[in-house]
Amino acid sequence: MNSLEVLALMHVPEIMRSSDRPTAGDWADVLATFPLFSGVSKRRLRRLTRKATFAEFAAGDTIIRTGERSDSLYVILSGEARVLRRPAARTLSTGDYFGELALVDRAARSATVAATQELHVMRLPAHSVLRLARRHPAITLTLLTNLTTHLRRLETHVARSL
Repeated sequence: MNSLEVLALMHVPEIMRSSDRPTAGDWADVLATFPLFSGVSKRRLRRLTRKATFAEFAAGDTIIRTGERSDSLYVILSGEARVLRRPAARTLSTGDYFGELALVDRAARSATVAATQELHVMRLPAHSVLRLARRHPAITLTLLTNLTTHLRRLETHVARSL
């Protein structure tokens, strides 16, 4: 499923019958295209998306702030955002996710993330993601791999600044 198809799901007119709105199955199809959820059954993804909430942000809007408490993982359905923490600043786009640190350790947010263009996200509750990760260790491995990549980037940045 491409970004245009995701946007089509996001912008279902309110006048349509409720049966014409995106279903948990539709959202499961979207998540199945993202590397974090590859190999997870559609049934489990449907269960996960039933607990999800969706949000839309304009360019410049802040999605999460450093120091806030939250226990959700955010998956970008379309658009682009920027992690505004030095030296960890980076751009995120469709299929990327953020909030994984608080997902694991339940501590306050370590970075601020803001939309750099119109942004659509799916917010997944920590307990649902962690339950899924227990059944699908590949999710845990992907999270760990990405965290390691960020850590190595930070170490390199610090080493250069010494």
